[in-house]
Amino acid sequence: MAGARRAKMLAMQTIPSHSSFPFRRLAVDGMYVVAFNFLCAVLVTYVFGVGRFFGPNLLASMCIGLTTWLLVDIARFLLWGQQKVRWLYFLPVLAMAVIGGLFIGTQLASMLMGTEIDMRRHLRGQSGFSSIVFTVFATGAVTLFFSSRDRLSQARAEAAMEKARAEAVERQALQAQLQRLQAQIEPHMLFNTLANLQGLIAIDPARAQTMLDQLITYLRATLSAARAERTTLAQEFALLEAYLGLMSVRMGARLSFALDLPDALRGTELPPMLLQPLVENAIAHGVEPNVAGGHIQVTARAAGNGFELLVSDTGRGLDAGPGKPGTGLGLANVRERLQALYGGRASLSLEAAPQGAIARILLS
Repeated sequence: MAGARRAKMLAMQTIPSHSSFPFRRLAVDGMYVVAFNFLCAVLVTYVFGVGRFFGPNLLASMCIGLTTWLLVDIARFLLWGQQKVRWLYFLPVLAMAVIGGLFIGTQLASMLMGTEIDMRRHLRGQSGFSSIVFTVFATGAVTLFFSSRDRLSQARAEAAMEKARAEAVERQALQAQLQRLQAQIEPHMLFNTLANLQGLIAIDPARAQTMLDQLITYLRATLSAARAERTTLAQEFALLEAYLGLMSVRMGARLSFALDLPDALRGTELPPMLLQPLVENAIAHGVEPNVAGGHIQVTARAAGNGFELLVSDTGRGLDAGPGKPGTGLGLANVRERLQALYGGRASLSLEAAPQGAIARILLS
């Protein structure tokens, strides 16, 4: 039983399905054959000088050419289906199709013209030999044309598949890179917060408890979004609100913040945790080193075909020298992620403001 099933499966794989006959390709090929037959009729009539009239030669060319082509194409499909055909096995089929096409096409043309042709006598004469030679060359030319076209189409399909595979591999590598870059942010932020919390426990336990509660709230908010490939501006701004709330507990009155997100941009997608490194940078190098503290403003707005994200602070500014020492991962991380995801369609700039600095991301 198992052997019978195996044989049946093998037969199903090797015998082409008639329901999958490529009628659309046959129709397209037929138009090429008609054009080629017309060219053959022109050559026979006006170059080789066979026959006195173009009409009968055109009719004979169409009948012989189309019949031969149909015999070749149908035989190829029945024997090989959509598989690649080897010329060594195809040549006998081609020879029989030429003979059959010449015989059937000539008889069909004679019927349509209302004349009777003795094929034996015709084939023995010079015109019969010329017809055979011309049909062989014409059929060979058409077959080579279609074979070359099919090989080119197959090469293009294979190239497209290879390109798709390469793009899939590139996307996987890119995703791994983004996860690695994103993972650098979270331990960095968590380490700084826990270090501050450790120092606060000894001097202000109540404030430390409030800060711990804010940290838990923030970590809960980031749990689902931190590993996502995409997020929305609404989710990103919600995370920033939780993060800045945590920082405001730690810094007290020295830090104030505001978030401005238009309703039209709330559903806009972007990579997750793209803005937090900029906010961290503004606090660490702008607001926190400033004795009076400062204000953080995060704004999203439409810009041309894309949108613009701004993180501004009223801290020390760019000309005041380095602020709090850090790992340097913030801005470099954002630049790498933008380059990996958007290429030249995204930019990050850091510019001085009358008071403080502005980090600007432009996405298009």
